[in-house]
Amino acid sequence: MILGVGNDIIDIRRIERTLERYGERFVARVFTEIEQRKSDGRATRAASYAKRFAAKEACAKALGTGLRRGVFWRDMGVVNLPSGRPTIQLTGGAARQLDEITPDGFEARIDLTLTDDFPLAMAIVIISGLPEKGDLR
Repeated sequence: MILGVGNDIIDIRRIERTLERYGERFVARVFTEIEQRKSDGRATRAASYAKRFAAKEACAKALGTGLRRGVFWRDMGVVNLPSGRPTIQLTGGAARQLDEITPDGFEARIDLTLTDDFPLAMAIVIISGLPEKGDLR
């Protein structure tokens, strides 16, 4: 069952300007250490950060809270599974909100797709509830 859907689109040039103006202060406030290592190693650094920024916005929408009710930027981090598939790892208030929207007997799965085509970057997040193993629902 689908528990939440969110999408976001951002102009990469906006992130470029923010990186130029605020630099490390912006990066440290919004992105996890994993996201920073991944993005700082890319030739298209601003596009990488823009996709991750859009993913956080989309995830906050899918959670149904936006960036309030204890959900903060760094509570949502884009990571890759061993298969390479991107997803979002939640901590803090975002993880608590995910627990609240996930019905008993179900486990949450976060699907994420990222794309960019200069000057735009986009993310879509779908949060699904899957029956827990052993549950026949």
